[in-house]
Amino acid sequence: MHQGTDPVAIGPSPWPLTLARGLSPILLAAASSFAQADGIASPLPGATPGDPQRGRAIVADRHVGLCRLCHTAPIPEERFQGDLAPNLAGAGARWTVPQLRLRIADSARLNPATIMPSYYRTAGLQRVAPAHAGKTILSAQQIEDVVAYLATLKDAP
Repeated sequence: MHQGTDPVAIGPSPWPLTLARGLSPILLAAASSFAQADGIASPLPGATPGDPQRGRAIVADRHVGLCRLCHTAPIPEERFQGDLAPNLAGAGARWTVPQLRLRIADSARLNPATIMPSYYRTAGLQRVAPAHAGKTILSAQQIEDVVAYLATLKDAP
């Protein structure tokens, strides 16, 4: 578990607001809402650009990311992959980097009923053991590494 910054404090991408300048207040509000709901545009605080090889290792490791408990991934040497969640093959074709970052950091912002853990959120969680309170599951750097790996997965299953 890692100390982290709650992703809610991470601002949305400014590009929709830049595009919407001069448009109606309704379109401006829609652009701002889209940016906040669709992804986290900037790397998480304190992280450097992700490394796809480290990200693959995190996804493959049952003791770190736990991704393969629910997801199947194009990691053929790893057996016993899950089927509760989407196959990660093709993730880089289905989602942008900001969309991937949000889905890993705090998937509950997109679907409050998801069974996927919020790997970088520390507030508003339920049934957290006292030893893990206030800590993230993955560090900002680990999330950036996983995002970098998933972004390379362009081929559908």
